[in-house]
Amino acid sequence: MNRKNIITRLSLASAMVLSTCGLFAQDIHFTQFDMAPLVINPAFTGMFNGKVRVGGIYRNQWSSVTVPYVTYGAHVDMPLYGNERGGYLAGGLQVFNDKAGDGNLQNFTGLLSLAYHLPMGERSDIAVGLQGGYAQKSIDLSKLYFGDEASNGTFVRGTSSEYGLGIGNSVNYYIVNAGVSLAGVNSNHNFGYVIGLGANNINQPNDALLKKQTSTVGLDMRFTGQVGLTIATNERFTLRPALIYQTQASASEIIAGNEFLYYVSDNPGYQDFSTAVFLGAWYRTGDAAMITAGMEFKGVRIGVGYDYNISQLNSASNGNGGFEIAIRYIAPYGNKFADKRVIPCTRF
Repeated sequence: MNRKNIITRLSLASAMVLSTCGLFAQDIHFTQFDMAPLVINPAFTGMFNGKVRVGGIYRNQWSSVTVPYVTYGAHVDMPLYGNERGGYLAGGLQVFNDKAGDGNLQNFTGLLSLAYHLPMGERSDIAVGLQGGYAQKSIDLSKLYFGDEASNGTFVRGTSSEYGLGIGNSVNYYIVNAGVSLAGVNSNHNFGYVIGLGANNINQPNDALLKKQTSTVGLDMRFTGQVGLTIATNERFTLRPALIYQTQASASEIIAGNEFLYYVSDNPGYQDFSTAVFLGAWYRTGDAAMITAGMEFKGVRIGVGYDYNISQLNSASNGNGGFEIAIRYIAPYGNKFADKRVIPCTRF
């Protein structure tokens, strides 16, 4: 084993085992964030035109540097109950599993969410959402290398003093998230907006694999702000700019960009279920330039995304970042209070 491989494995092991608490990258994020709305903000639960929304997403990254980091996610949400004033309660389920690096660091999370949407006049909607669930984080210690296991250019596994610190193979914990959102559309329905604020890990759960009795390592709260717009320049062409700001502990990031959407149908009519193609360009500060593309038809949206890495890992990754593929389906209206609901914008 050469010196470069030893250094790489030591760095990965240290990052994954001893620093799981302060790293913003440990929280799930997707390039196609609008395909995982319940990850962004629980207030987005039920914010769509239809009776049920279901979707899945797959992400693969860092395959050029180490064992690929692979993430699977799926969600379903729907309106549950509506009142005569147009307000409605929505519920949803979000699950994802993340597998990272040489040590098979895995994070399975299942979250239930509820959101209440209250109409503010005829063309706006305010929502409050609450989300809670269970998470399990695990790691395969037998696949990690520690510095004090090195002897004459080789490794003798299981001899590290790190084991004496009480590093465990898994940890279970609960998560509580909350959020609010405001959405609106103008009278011509050619301009809409969504503004959201979210707080994740409100209970700051202890997710440390380090089992020392004095360990107080836990997930810091993560705060997010979202702004999304829908701007129809004509009957066929729509701009969908968006911005997300996230901060956790001493880390922060901004994702900004725009999606260009073109309706192929001769008569777009009810746009959420018309045929369209889209292309998006995005930038994640200090990390990646991203592109998304795909199509929409009959309530189905299929998209792919790719990240070009521009961080300090660029030289090692040759610019290769992450690849994503996602699919979502929105079923048409069918519930008895559908005609009373106001869903002014479905950007997220």
